[in-house]
Amino acid sequence: MTDDELIALQTEVVDVTRDLIRIDTSNYGPSPETVGEAEAADYCAQILREVGWDPEIIVTTSDRRRGLVLRIPGTDPSPPALVVHGHLDVVPAIAEDWTHPPFAAEIDDGFIWGRGAVDMKNMDAMILAVARHWGRTGERPRRDVIVCFFPDEEAGMVHGSQWFVENRPDLFAGASEAIGEVGGFSLSVNDDLRLYPIQTAEKGIKWLRLSASMRAGHGSMIHEDNAVTELAEAVARIGRHDWPVRRTKTVERFLDELSQAYGIDLTISDTSEVLQRLGTLGMLVGATLQNTANPSMLEAGYKVNVIPTEASAHIDGRFLPGYEAEFDETIRSLVSEHIDIEVMNSDIAIEAPFETTTFDLMASVLRDADPGARAVPYMISGGTDAKALTRLGVDCYGFSPLQMPADLDYWRLFHGVDERVPVDGLQFGVRVLHRFLMAC
Repeated sequence: MTDDELIALQTEVVDVTRDLIRIDTSNYGPSPETVGEAEAADYCAQILREVGWDPEIIVTTSDRRRGLVLRIPGTDPSPPALVVHGHLDVVPAIAEDWTHPPFAAEIDDGFIWGRGAVDMKNMDAMILAVARHWGRTGERPRRDVIVCFFPDEEAGMVHGSQWFVENRPDLFAGASEAIGEVGGFSLSVNDDLRLYPIQTAEKGIKWLRLSASMRAGHGSMIHEDNAVTELAEAVARIGRHDWPVRRTKTVERFLDELSQAYGIDLTISDTSEVLQRLGTLGMLVGATLQNTANPSMLEAGYKVNVIPTEASAHIDGRFLPGYEAEFDETIRSLVSEHIDIEVMNSDIAIEAPFETTTFDLMASVLRDADPGARAVPYMISGGTDAKALTRLGVDCYGFSPLQMPADLDYWRLFHGVDERVPVDGLQFGVRVLHRFLMAC
């Protein structure tokens, strides 16, 4: 790549990030307010066509739920293809809470501000900038690269990656690995060492609805069979349950790396002490040490002096790879026989191997760009589009490289107020992504 081409690549990734943020792709679930994904998909297709590519717009469950796929041939047809994916939607933002308007993509103090700046229109822009560079210059990656942008990641993936995998698995034919969110960002340990967690695992999802049905009656009388009481006791037991620590292969390796980097003993089994020793890193680690089940919604009754027939609650459950059965059995044991449990939404836990040439290449290109970089595998407590691709036998990694200022709490930017991405960190990311895709 020439100096002029590098400047063009770095300029373009900033411009495309800002363009994407300005398209309000807020995902309100099935609400008709969710409309921006279609405009974003059309924008991505337009700028790819400008440089000679012919992407396919994919309409999923309705015309306003759209994604995009483009297969870029590599110079070597023998290795399996690599999927490079992002999602177009974002969570909604309340404008009055923000320092800068959430969909204006203003640049201030070295940052691009806006909803989606880190989740994940920065990575979308990096992918587009690299693909446009290839289109302009004729440069090609070593193996086939399948560029894919999904809708609906932020509301369950039913209208996005799940639909793609169930209805168009042909789009991913021959693919063995994929990269997407959430990984490759820097965590500064000191001036000479920065950890770059690469996501190799995700917890599974199990959203539950608990319901208790009992006899209705007058609120002034004695009721030993009160649906609200029965439900409240079950919810309290679940919310206060102390789940056992389970260290998966990914988490064990991550803790080993942290122990070396910070010079602290993380072999202890007391979760609270581990999190205390890690400080702000505790957010990254805590929920990946155990299953979790958090009560999030309650509904019962319509009048203060009427005991209702039914009461219900929703539980956000997340389970570690290999521990779904333990999760199910524990929840059942915590509620009485009078409580019905309905699974509202569920998805798999995933764990990809990290002792691979692909992981080693990620570590190598990060070190080339930042001599203080150390790549480490880690697990996230949430879920991404990787879950759907894993069902096709694709090993998925979170690798959206980004260099962050040492004093910026990256994790609090996800879905948070004043989401923003550093311009120089974004330009670092597109350089690393380009080198990785060319060598992969």
